[in-house]
Amino acid sequence: MSVSAELIKIKNGFRPSFWVANVMELFERLAYYGQATILSIFLRDHLKLDEIQTGTLSSLFGGLIYALPIFAGALADKFGFRKAFTLSFLMLTFGYFAIGATGMTTFAPFFQNIGIYKSLTFILIFTAIGGSFIKPSVLGTVALSSTPETKSLGYAIYYWLVNIGAAIGPLIAYFVRDSFGIEKVYLVSSLSCLLMFISTLLFYRNPVEKKKENSESLLKITKDLFVVLSNMRFMVFLLIFSLYWLMFWQIFIIIPFYIKDYISVKAPFEIIESVDAWGIILLQLFVNRMTKNFAAFNAITIGFTISALSWAVIFIHPTLPLIIAGLIVFSIGEQTQAPRYYEYIANLAPKGKEALFQGYAFLPIAIGWGFGGTLGGLLYKVVAKQMHQPQLIFAILFGVGVVATVLMVAYNAYFKNKKAAAM
Repeated sequence: MSVSAELIKIKNGFRPSFWVANVMELFERLAYYGQATILSIFLRDHLKLDEIQTGTLSSLFGGLIYALPIFAGALADKFGFRKAFTLSFLMLTFGYFAIGATGMTTFAPFFQNIGIYKSLTFILIFTAIGGSFIKPSVLGTVALSSTPETKSLGYAIYYWLVNIGAAIGPLIAYFVRDSFGIEKVYLVSSLSCLLMFISTLLFYRNPVEKKKENSESLLKITKDLFVVLSNMRFMVFLLIFSLYWLMFWQIFIIIPFYIKDYISVKAPFEIIESVDAWGIILLQLFVNRMTKNFAAFNAITIGFTISALSWAVIFIHPTLPLIIAGLIVFSIGEQTQAPRYYEYIANLAPKGKEALFQGYAFLPIAIGWGFGGTLGGLLYKVVAKQMHQPQLIFAILFGVGVVATVLMVAYNAYFKNKKAAAM
């Protein structure tokens, strides 16, 4: 097939709403990762919260924004993706602006009367609720605006754009912080979401005109949650996998703290945090080719091992070059396990429940963020500030990775033996 024929096939394989939704996802990820890379430093250094408070607020925001889509997806499906996008981008516009406003002298009297910590708790919950509608709406649009032949490519385009946003957002955040002030990063995130709010109204149309007859109610979603929770093997797998994401989110908590406190206050910590995303963009095809013949569980275990080793690399000598090298190693581990993770979940799911179980694939990310921020803040305050052994933190994170890998291997061995005994 010629290149022109392939391009025509791609063009005809997606409805216009596919491209609109994916461009909106790109800008939403630019906004999210732009602010995520500076959140811990903004809370600690600009608003003068301590590391534990900073970690707790980061956990609150990150945990909710990845956990709430389970329920937000039901509402988006019921009322239509266009309404979900409209509400989401409007809430994100106000939410990101309000986070930045907590650090602006103009609004200082207002937030001082209420209290910065209480104000941020409310604002972050509000913003996370708004952001929770994005992923189910984009993924739903991809599913409904692709042909069976192009659906796999559609998800690949979505994943690629997510990582583009994760890579470029921090770059923008660095230049805005360096030129205008750290609080202005949130204005850029707010503006990005405002533009997407306008784009939704002007360009986005629901991929199907008629509301689906089988739209899921919140009651059904709640019942399905208990179905998932009652599957012990699946829940154990998700909980072990949460340890992986607990490691990952330290890139946004411990790494910027360490760079600012022990390397250089002028270092572009935002750009360094984006190394993981750049590694995925540049190395994904190569890693996929190298690991395509691995069994799903083996790929997951190898990915865990490689990502754990990244912290050992940093522990050896935590300078900027080795931190960058360590994050590249982490990204290779992530690329090794991430594509096979969904395949493994599909194999775990009971017959007829594959879609339901895939809907909970983001749960380990939510759990990892939900505990990772608080743990990272606590670790940093105790080990770095009180014990004065900051380098030890990376050894502890390596230990978390080792424990996660060992638990995953033990989990597989246990259920394999149990299955063999039952035969």
